[in-house]
Amino acid sequence: MGKLGKKYEAGLKLVDRTKRYPIGEAFGLVKQTAKKKFDETVDVAINLGVDPKHADQMVRGAVVLPHGLGGQAKKVAVFAKGEKAKEAEAAGADIVGAEDLMAKVNEGFTDFDVCIATPDLMGLVGRLGKVLGPRGLMPNPKVGTVTNDVGRAVREAKAGKIEFRVEKAGIVHAPVGKASFEAKKLEENFTALMENIMKAKPATAKGVYLKGITLSTTMGPGIKLDTSAITAAHE
Repeated sequence: MGKLGKKYEAGLKLVDRTKRYPIGEAFGLVKQTAKKKFDETVDVAINLGVDPKHADQMVRGAVVLPHGLGGQAKKVAVFAKGEKAKEAEAAGADIVGAEDLMAKVNEGFTDFDVCIATPDLMGLVGRLGKVLGPRGLMPNPKVGTVTNDVGRAVREAKAGKIEFRVEKAGIVHAPVGKASFEAKKLEENFTALMENIMKAKPATAKGVYLKGITLSTTMGPGIKLDTSAITAAHE
C-alpha cells in the first residue's frame, strides 16, 4: 500500500472509523476533513439492498438540490426546433439545435454536461446512442431530460439538478455540494437527495433497502452515517 499524504492522514485522525455518525455531526465533520487547497466536492456513496441486474430493481432518478452544487455552471445542450428551441435559448441553454447538432455530436462533439431533447426529436437523438450513451448523456424521460418543458429542464440543470443511478454493486454515488458550503446547506442538499432515493425504492426489493451511507470529500477519508433516522422516517 502506498504512503498516505500528510493532509489525508490529518483528516483521518478526525474520524472514528468504527462509529456511525448522526447526519448533522457528519456534515460538520466532513468540512473539517477537507484539507486540500481547492474547493473539494462532498460526495455520498449509498449502499442499497437491490440487485441492478434485474430491471425491476433499478434505482434511478433526478433531483434539484436546494443549494445547487457550487463551482462552474453545467453546460447544457438541447435538441429542439422552432419555438421550443427559442424557449431553450431563453432559459440559458449553451447549445441548441436539431439535425445540425446531431451531425456535430456524430463527429465526436460532447462538450456539454447535460443533454435535453423534446420527445419529437428522440428519433433523431436515438441514433447518437453510441456517442451519448457511454458518457451518460443520453436524454431520458425518467430523469426529466426528454420533455416538452425545455425551459424548465434547462433552468433546473443550471440550478444544480443531479441525476442518480444505482451501479452494478448496488451503490449510488452522488455529489451534494462543495466543502466551502455551510454544513447546514450540505445537509439540506443531502436530505433532498435521500428523499428521492427512498421514494425510488423498487416494490420488488426485499430485506434492508438502505444498507449504509459513506460521506467524503474528493480527497478525504470516508465518514459512515447512522441511517436509522432516514429509514425510520420512510417506514
